Amino acid sequence: MKSKRQRSKWLALFLGGLVALTAPVSLYVVLTSSSVSADSDSKDAAGEGSANPRAEYWRAVRHGVEGYSAVTGPEANVLIQDSGQTWRELRNGPVSNIGAWVMAAVLLALGMLQIFKGTWKLDRRTGKTIQRWSVFDRFVHWGLALTFLALALTGLALLFGRYVIMPLMGKEAFGALAAFSKPVHDYVSPFFIVFLLLGLAAWMKHNLPKAYDWEWLKKVGGYLTQEHAPAGFINAGEKVWYWFLILGGIAVVVSGLFMLTPNFDWTRSTMQVSSIVHIISGLGLISFSFVHMFMSTIGNEGTFQAMISGDVDERWAELHHDVWYEELMAERGSAKAEPGSTVG
Repeated sequence: MKSKRQRSKWLALFLGGLVALTAPVSLYVVLTSSSVSADSDSKDAAGEGSANPRAEYWRAVRHGVEGYSAVTGPEANVLIQDSGQTWRELRNGPVSNIGAWVMAAVLLALGMLQIFKGTWKLDRRTGKTIQRWSVFDRFVHWGLALTFLALALTGLALLFGRYVIMPLMGKEAFGALAAFSKPVHDYVSPFFIVFLLLGLAAWMKHNLPKAYDWEWLKKVGGYLTQEHAPAGFINAGEKVWYWFLILGGIAVVVSGLFMLTPNFDWTRSTMQVSSIVHIISGLGLISFSFVHMFMSTIGNEGTFQAMISGDVDERWAELHHDVWYEELMAERGSAKAEPGSTVG
């Protein structure tokens, strides 16, 4: 009875937090939809007025007829690039809207998992520890994590701030936040690139696929049933995150470099495609990072400790990374490890 009451309390708290989370997202979707509708209505109203004798001229200009301009570059004589409007509607419409709901859905799923399954606790501790991560590994991890968080927060502020933050803070405060976020986003990005490359080189050997990874994926690591799933030094879920981070990180970096270097005479269409790729890959990485942060903190007892001290309890290694644990015991010449039991 007490357990049910406690679970109901946590459910109520979670639902309240979810409402607080999705309210800004809902506001964003409503406002952007209203903005697009207003733009469409204004265009229709303009079209119903008296004919403009120069309308055909400007219509031709918008469709790519070249004129003359004093600027130099690959698009010097393009007076109006009509695809810019398409880019704006795509960026502020489906790309941002779907991205916002994906992030909310991931947080909802993790919250429900925590409420109904709880933290995966160790059934006992041996008091004996195994080194899992070296000082260098931890330096790379936290460097990558902190730069990623800085880029994620500033990127979200720039993408959603006009519709979510500005109504709460006002135009002046949001203007100051945007003016702060843009240079931070630009100047932190080179450090993110360095740490991303270091992580790629340092951890690739651990993230190559193994035959038992498929078994782990079929059982979802045992997180839904707490059934034993085989794993080496890195489990299959962590491998998926690693490759998603690397490939998504490359997409973010390459598209970001295009946007950071407009003086290299990229075409406007190249910059617009880069912007869309940057947003989609960035929102995908942020959504996946929620899973990684959850699993490495409240989702699993003893996991966060590994990236602080570098060590884990032997029981943790036996339960979550049994293949790696058995290999270590064999290397030490110890007796064969006792088979890991399931945790209720």
